[in-house]
Amino acid sequence: MGVLDASISPPKERYAVPKDNVIKLIQPGFFDDQLTEILRNGARALLTRAVEAEVADFLGKHADLKTEDGHRRVVRHGHLPEREVMTGIGPVTVRQPRVRDREAAAGDPGRIRFSPSILPPYMRRSKSIETLLPILYLKGISTGDFSEALAALLGKDAAGLSASSIGRLKDGWFDEHDAWQRRDLSAKRYVYIWADGIHLEARLEDEKQCILVLIGATPEGRKELVGFTDGARESAHDWRDLLLDLKRRGLDVPPQLVIADGALGFWKAAGEVWPKTREQRCWVHKTANVLAKLPKSQQPKAKRALQEIWMAETKAAAELAFDAFIESYALKYEKAADCLGKDRDTLLAFYDFPAEHWKHLRTTNPIESTFATVRHRTIRSKGCLSNGTALAMVFKLVDGAQKSWRRLDGHNQLPKLVLGVTFADGIEVTAKPIDRQPTTAAA
Repeated sequence: MGVLDASISPPKERYAVPKDNVIKLIQPGFFDDQLTEILRNGARALLTRAVEAEVADFLGKHADLKTEDGHRRVVRHGHLPEREVMTGIGPVTVRQPRVRDREAAAGDPGRIRFSPSILPPYMRRSKSIETLLPILYLKGISTGDFSEALAALLGKDAAGLSASSIGRLKDGWFDEHDAWQRRDLSAKRYVYIWADGIHLEARLEDEKQCILVLIGATPEGRKELVGFTDGARESAHDWRDLLLDLKRRGLDVPPQLVIADGALGFWKAAGEVWPKTREQRCWVHKTANVLAKLPKSQQPKAKRALQEIWMAETKAAAELAFDAFIESYALKYEKAADCLGKDRDTLLAFYDFPAEHWKHLRTTNPIESTFATVRHRTIRSKGCLSNGTALAMVFKLVDGAQKSWRRLDGHNQLPKLVLGVTFADGIEVTAKPIDRQPTTAAA
């Protein structure tokens, strides 16, 4: 066998570059994702079935109505033109059945009309998109950049949400917020009210300002956003303006109990506007304040001791645990003991209310949990958001969130509080029976 001649070239086909490994780059604003397409197809099928079921139900309710010649008066009549609804997974094409009233002309006021709830007329975007837009705005994205941001999130077809359409949406949110601020409250009553000042990461015109929030519990146990404005958290003046505004719009009956952090200017304002309302300090804030005045080595043990107070089954047991904490820490850590001791009565007020409500009354959690996601959805942008814009955007998010707020546990106890029934250690106090003297029959 001879040595391989280097001058002999190998067959070209053995080293030819295959053509099937060329990757086409995805253009900005476009995605071709099979999973997303599957989700869209599934959403389209579900939406179609839901709309068909709603139409069938409507026709069934009017099945007994007949025309003069004995035929059904209300019937299906083809379909409306196909349209796209922008959703959180991009555009979904839908086609809605048309319903006809055979006995009435189009302009007849007595005509039976089908008003769909699932797919209202002229609806072009889902509620998830209306939630997404305020989040983007609070993130610091300008109106002109919305189309690009939405295209990246939802696909190239989202470009239809132009700067002008975004501007019209924003104007609508301002109007909604303004109408909510002017709403009549004369028919409202709140048994409990939670108050707190929420700082956003988005920079406002005045960096010292925050959003003052009031959430109330109705006699039916439902939580509602009551007050919502900008102001300084520690300012009694700003809180007073908010409370007086509620009163001017008809909220005349004060709550039975208000729950808030002790550092707020709210307490001075509440004492002036609602002088007979009981006060409850937030145990989460108080615990953090007390622990901050102790060395780290002492904090775990002190935290357990504080927990023994507010977790006690009776007020008497809580008082004993309270005294034990003061006695243990007053000598060496006087500031921590004083921080706790000065609010003894307002920290233990919840014992005079139904036990089922204690977990709701010991903290401002209804506000903290609601605004936690809102706070995390904002950043400090280069420019400043106007206070009005920030309020309108955050209101849009909170207004949507409150529809899913859960009712208070033990809501059946709330009407008793309204009627003046008193509670001790969480249990209803039974009124002493009226002594009745025996009567003698008339002779």
